[in-house]
Amino acid sequence: MIVPVVTIPEWGNQVEKQRRNRILVSVYAYAYEFDDSALVSDAEYDRLARSIDPSIATGHGPLDQFFKQHYSPDTGMWIHHHPYLADIIRIYKRYFIQ
Repeated sequence: MIVPVVTIPEWGNQVEKQRRNRILVSVYAYAYEFDDSALVSDAEYDRLARSIDPSIATGHGPLDQFFKQHYSPDTGMWIHHHPYLADIIRIYKRYFIQ
């Protein structure tokens, strides 16, 4: 039996991808900085961190400003100043730890 190859279109437009990636990189940085837990490899974190483009407006002014002023792909220390840290903690606890 031959299984057909299915091509799945890439999800989301540029803004949607930035929103998703900013949430993920924030959760990963939180886990590493506060919980001493690496949810992904260093290489995967670096790849994701470098995909963040603070010049892209996502429609959330305070977070767009935060990423422009504080975000650095070379460190996770910026997570300590995240304006919605409580929300990042909630996502981490709900979806990433058991």
